[in-house]
Amino acid sequence: MTRTLKVGIVGWGAIGRVVGTALAGQDVQGAELTCVVDNRPLGEAAPAPQVPFEEAVERCDLIVEAAGQGVVREWAERVLTSGTDLLIASTGALTDDELAKRLLAAGPGRVYFTGGAVGGLDLLQAVRHLGPLEDVHLTTTKLPSTLEQPWMDEELLARMRSATGPVEVMAGTARDVPVKFPKSTNVAASVALAVGDLDAVRVRVVADPGATRTRHVVEASGTHGAYRFEVAHAPDPGNPATSQVVPYAVLRSLAALAGRTGQIL
Repeated sequence: MTRTLKVGIVGWGAIGRVVGTALAGQDVQGAELTCVVDNRPLGEAAPAPQVPFEEAVERCDLIVEAAGQGVVREWAERVLTSGTDLLIASTGALTDDELAKRLLAAGPGRVYFTGGAVGGLDLLQAVRHLGPLEDVHLTTTKLPSTLEQPWMDEELLARMRSATGPVEVMAGTARDVPVKFPKSTNVAASVALAVGDLDAVRVRVVADPGATRTRHVVEASGTHGAYRFEVAHAPDPGNPATSQVVPYAVLRSLAALAGRTGQIL
């Protein structure tokens, strides 16, 4: 008889609520919601007991991180060394080389990540074995309000808020950009993880007041081929910084883990 995967969710926001509700409704065969971790009192809003992080790690086979890069930095290594597996949604945290190395070396728990709002990662992972991708670009376009950050100066904020068309907010590598936009550019890190090189992925972040959908365009090429992927997602109504599809990408990863535990997604 196949063992049911006991899942704890960290973060009861736009991602966690959808994932947790689906698990509680037994929508993912072979997985069940065991508990929820959040720093806000949820009361009856959560369909499973709300517990401290330490207790969740003890009770669960797998922790789903749906609460931001800070949680990954603070808790990921402890989750893995306890023997519990971890599924990371906030892949931007893995642009920290030292953290990524520690997580890969930690165990006996296993670490997984989900691609979230971008497609084509499996193909990029495959073709990199033919040789390095020499030219990789990602352009992410979102509503200006979802990209505002505390580090921005008044001039940039004014340009974004008064824009009538697209405005480039930042250009850099997949190592640089997710740190500056911790809730908005995890896609950059996901592409870089698939390519295998944070510095090889050039990223442009664009604010567009007409962006009714969040758009990600990935372009990659090498001696073995050229690849282009474009996705345009409806933003989550409650949290426009997150695409509405992200929790369903997490659920897909959970379904794969419940059925084929231990395989890298």
